[in-house]
Amino acid sequence: MRSVHAIIVSLVLLCLSACTTFPNSDPLNINVVGLEPLQGQGMEVRFAVKIRVQNPNGMNVNFSGVALDLEINGQPFASGVSDQSGSISRFSDTVLTVPVSVSAFSVLRQTYVLGQMQTLNNMPYILRGKLGGGLFATQRFVDSGNLRLPGPVTSGL
Repeated sequence: MRSVHAIIVSLVLLCLSACTTFPNSDPLNINVVGLEPLQGQGMEVRFAVKIRVQNPNGMNVNFSGVALDLEINGQPFASGVSDQSGSISRFSDTVLTVPVSVSAFSVLRQTYVLGQMQTLNNMPYILRGKLGGGLFATQRFVDSGNLRLPGPVTSGL
């Protein structure tokens, strides 16, 4: 029985030491680059969130699945997942599109806040997410900033 415990402890230590042999890598750079409306169900509102993922490392990043949580003005707003998979080549970037759902309660809460603030422009947001990559290769990320809504298009006439 002692030998079984010794083997298990040895295997755990071996696995933990293997994690330290992974090369140092910089975190991925993630930026929200677009938001497009999608068809919703019932009282649900849906958007396609487009994120640019930049890989500043000398190794490809393989992923299988994406998950996002969007917070606006300090309140949970939307969440979504996608089973898309792929690879982001070394020192390159790609744009991923993830559908997110907004609950009716979140819409009501933000509408109340908007009634007090009168605009969405400059409202702070935080996007949290992860690129799935297995037990040790999942990449978590956070992007934050203020919403910048385009102004009205005016003609030169």
